[in-house]
Amino acid sequence: MTLQRPASITDAFLEKLVQRVPSTSGGTWKLTEVYTGEVLVELPQSTPEDIEQAFRTARAAQVEWAARPLKQRLEVFKRAHALFLDNAETTTDLIQVESGKNRRMAIEETCDPVMVMSHYLKRAPKLLAPVKRGGPVPMLTTSTEIRQPKGVIGIIAPWNFPFATGISDSISALMAGNAIVLKPDNKTALSPLYGIQMLEEAGLPKGLFQVVCGEGPDVGPTLIDNANYVMFTGSTATGRVVGERAGRNLIGACLELGGKNPMIVLEDANLDEVVQGAIFGAFGNTGQICMHIERMYIPESRYDEFRDRFVAATEALDVRAAYDFGPDMGSLVSPDHKDRVQAHVDDAVAKGATVLTGGKARPDLGPAFFEPTILEGVTKDMLAGVTETFGPVVALHKYRTVDEAVALANDTDYGLNASVWGGDVANACQVGKRIESGNVNVNDILATAFASKGTPSGGVKQSGVGARHGDQGLLKYTDVQNLAVLKKQVMGAKPGQDYDKYVKGMLGGLRMMRKTGIR
Repeated sequence: MTLQRPASITDAFLEKLVQRVPSTSGGTWKLTEVYTGEVLVELPQSTPEDIEQAFRTARAAQVEWAARPLKQRLEVFKRAHALFLDNAETTTDLIQVESGKNRRMAIEETCDPVMVMSHYLKRAPKLLAPVKRGGPVPMLTTSTEIRQPKGVIGIIAPWNFPFATGISDSISALMAGNAIVLKPDNKTALSPLYGIQMLEEAGLPKGLFQVVCGEGPDVGPTLIDNANYVMFTGSTATGRVVGERAGRNLIGACLELGGKNPMIVLEDANLDEVVQGAIFGAFGNTGQICMHIERMYIPESRYDEFRDRFVAATEALDVRAAYDFGPDMGSLVSPDHKDRVQAHVDDAVAKGATVLTGGKARPDLGPAFFEPTILEGVTKDMLAGVTETFGPVVALHKYRTVDEAVALANDTDYGLNASVWGGDVANACQVGKRIESGNVNVNDILATAFASKGTPSGGVKQSGVGARHGDQGLLKYTDVQNLAVLKKQVMGAKPGQDYDKYVKGMLGGLRMMRKTGIR
């Protein structure tokens, strides 16, 4: 039976979305439906001149937006919150056609921006309010911390969660008074374009949120050179290039990069829960989650039982193309990425690894489908042993002691996410604290950490710089202005005063303020 595209995804709807992308060259990129390989729409490709104009337009709109009282800016997001929920099904349709993920994951992605809005609607008034502090001389001096928007934020979003990263990363920046120029991946530009449309329906000023499209090397340099700050999510290799260029321009950058995320199962873990978690950890979003698990460490005493149950659960997964909530797993994002995943598996097998299940592409299901795959005997001389595969492929390993498991988990250049499973939660938390990772989930894979919008989420080691979420996720988009006031001219010796006498008084005053706790 021919797969029917969702009714909401009409040619007219798609054409309206892509009209927002500037392209004076007339160049386009064929954006395809992943499940079938059929062309959805011709996506305009932006030139450097288009990008510069987008920044000029955004910068002009930002002046008026920043001048609005914060309460008025936040009203836009109160309306947007309702709009995003009301249109979640259409957003889900777009995410599916452009990325190939299963519908369960796509609908969850639509929830991320509304969770971010909800958190910062409550938190932003306090974070952005001026904070009056004491100055160096009690009663006669004050210092006020004022948060000013940086200007225009350049956001480079990945293809694996285009709506969540393209829109969610913009929300706090917009609330703080900034404008946005977003570069989504060509493969997944539709859902963020729809998100911007909804934000404008909610009252976001036209021109404030710009989108430019093109391949990274063509678009990235001009975007970074015109931005006041850069938010990037993607590979570690590209993150180094982005960070280096931002550094040359003396602007800040937040970089969420790659991972080789471990999971440790402790002796007292509930295997029913662990197997269920492991299925999502390895195969959620077809393994295309920055925080997904690629290395699982199991105690020798429980290894065989876990392996057998995990393999059986994996082989029972419903993997296919569908625009309903039936399938457990969907497609990879593209045939090119499928080939990369296959290369990792083939390399591992050639060097001695064993495929317990899966290991092959499934062209009968669609052009980019790949079987959920479990490997044994993966070593560090294999691509799958040290490099992020970013697909439905996971390696199982035995360990004898918890110290060994922690050492193996930390034996990587990355540190984005980790998972620890145990019946004694306090003990599992102690193990988790020993793992070198920006996020650690106990008895969960990743959702508990990432969905905790009040706590910063970022990587350590080669997994990134900075964080999204938490207070840091908004304050990074601001500059601090120190507005200091001197009420009386007491800073320095009086005319004709003996300087030795002035110094004695100054030092005595500092001692007194320290003793009394005034300063």
